Amino acid sequence: MSFKDHFSETAAGYARFRPRYPETLFDFLAGAAPRRARAWDCATGSGQAAIGLAKHFERVIATDASAGQIAHALPSPRVDYRVAPAEKSGLETASIDLVTVAQALHWFDIPAFFQEVKRVLIPGGLLAVWCYQLFTIDPAIDRIVRRFYAETLGPYWPPERKMIEEGYRSIPFPFSELQTPSFGIESSVTLGQLGGYLRTWSATRRYLAERGDDPVANLLSSLAEVWGDPGTPRQMRSPLRLRVGRKEGPE
Repeated sequence: MSFKDHFSETAAGYARFRPRYPETLFDFLAGAAPRRARAWDCATGSGQAAIGLAKHFERVIATDASAGQIAHALPSPRVDYRVAPAEKSGLETASIDLVTVAQALHWFDIPAFFQEVKRVLIPGGLLAVWCYQLFTIDPAIDRIVRRFYAETLGPYWPPERKMIEEGYRSIPFPFSELQTPSFGIESSVTLGQLGGYLRTWSATRRYLAERGDDPVANLLSSLAEVWGDPGTPRQMRSPLRLRVGRKEGPE
């Protein structure tokens, strides 16, 4: 399975507009990990999860197959950014306490990645994968966004998107799974910032490439009628779906 690079062209926008994850998520993961020495954030993108992990782990190795994403990653003295595919990390065997994958598992060769995770984790180490689903702001805005998501962009979503909509629950998970708390993402966005975020979606990029026009521009015109002052931030909420498993035994 070759690397599907949906995001290098929008790496700068990804770094600027993609949402940040809640601190409580990283508190939970650090508390469940057997040690806090080394974490691996796989498919780190711009490093949103890596920066959160760096507050809890002595060292974070953050990899992405996209050199463009790594070039725009958020700097931290505790984070070592590297270009590497998920399935061949280059990490030492039994060297990692926690592996994280934020909003990216669906792009991987998943069985090969899970084998790599088992190789690099110490016994008792954790794998945590999560995704976030379509956001809500308020009912009038949400109706317009849902129509854009399902109808305008519907034909342009890659088939892997279905795994996100299922919250990764349909993926066989060969680890000893833990019960997890509920988490969500909350952020304040202006209308322009929302547009910047929507332009990072893979389906938006495919629409633009195939049709030659920006679908977000028309959407923002429709949203302006119900948003109010476009410079006034609105609260955006996204449910986060998390699966955490522990590596058992000496393998």
